[in-house]
Amino acid sequence: MANELIDDLKWRGVLYQQTDEEGLEKLLNDEKIALYCGVDPTADSMHIGHIVPLLVLRRFQMHGHQPILLVGGATGMIGDPSGRTEERQLQTVEQIDRNVEGIRNQMERIFDFRTENGARLVNNRDWIGNMDIIEFLRDYGKLLSINYMLAKDTVASRLEGGISFTEFSYMLIQAIDFNHLFDHFGCRVQVGGSDQWGNITTGLEVIRKTHDEEAEAFGITIPLITKADGTKFGKSAGGAVWLDPEKTSPYEFYQFWVNTADADVVKYLKVFTFLDREEIEALAKTVEDEPHLRKAQKALASEMTKLIHGEEALETAVRITQALFSGDLKSLTAAEMKDAFKDVPSSDFPKAPVNIIDLLVEAAISPSKRQAREDVTNGAISVNGEKVKDLEYTLGKEDRLDDAFTIIRRGKKKYHMIQFG
Repeated sequence: MANELIDDLKWRGVLYQQTDEEGLEKLLNDEKIALYCGVDPTADSMHIGHIVPLLVLRRFQMHGHQPILLVGGATGMIGDPSGRTEERQLQTVEQIDRNVEGIRNQMERIFDFRTENGARLVNNRDWIGNMDIIEFLRDYGKLLSINYMLAKDTVASRLEGGISFTEFSYMLIQAIDFNHLFDHFGCRVQVGGSDQWGNITTGLEVIRKTHDEEAEAFGITIPLITKADGTKFGKSAGGAVWLDPEKTSPYEFYQFWVNTADADVVKYLKVFTFLDREEIEALAKTVEDEPHLRKAQKALASEMTKLIHGEEALETAVRITQALFSGDLKSLTAAEMKDAFKDVPSSDFPKAPVNIIDLLVEAAISPSKRQAREDVTNGAISVNGEKVKDLEYTLGKEDRLDDAFTIIRRGKKKYHMIQFG
């Protein structure tokens, strides 16, 4: 069973480093374990870059192991120096609490909490928040030498530019987490991104120094996910791709995945979806044989949108996509239209009626009145999905969706949102 799980993780390309590969395989063969991954609440939502280690935990859960999901209510107030060149801006306790709640809700979409090995959510402020400075220094500060901590990449890379004692202490505080979970929940493995190697091995060092030789714990890191061209994964034209539907709508989320390059899609299917090897290999063949159909991208987009936002949100995202492709905007609700066109060019107009020709020119949809008249006469202009061929057509109240905006289309793909003030 352990070999099946580890082999699958290797095939998917989500294993980067292991502290003791042979020892972990033996442990997994002998028993079901608890393992954890932590997320610091630096924002009120995770983005897709956060979820790769979490999906690895979910794969362990599907093989009978128990995931522990740690939200860093304490460590989030300190700031992880990993992968950074400057100090983090500290957040208030109130902001951290709001962020914790947002992340907690997203975790509940990814994991099963109801089975015998149901996921467990914990917050490290529950055990670190009440620790006083003397207890911290006496019980844990003595366990690691300054030389040991300076040798870690996360600290060494910051020495020239400077690092505060606050962020310098982060690795020790995170090590307390692993030690606490080891003692109270029998947690044997920590999973994290490749930038967490120093923090994970520090946790193992603290466990080693506070327990007898029989205590066994392990660490796994996940490789940094990149695009085929070597650039960073997880950014769209509008910035980070968030799990919060208010920050990145399900339609935008779906579009991010459906626009994946052919060179990346099979890799992403392995890393992000729970499709099995046979299904993914079949989709890989479609990329080679019929790439224009984009079956692999559609499968990736469907699996991810369903996982993060649910079946209903996926259906809406697909409906918007199909309506835009066909030009049949009449099938969309006003809310769906607003979502679909939030990033298209827009112009503000007063609520008074406006002639279609004047509007096309003033909004720079058509370059001149002559061209605007030609566009209307030739049937190239649509208002909310309905073609307009009348040169005297006046946009009135009935053309305003939610009494706020109108969608104009010129040709097949040029859209413009008219917003009425």
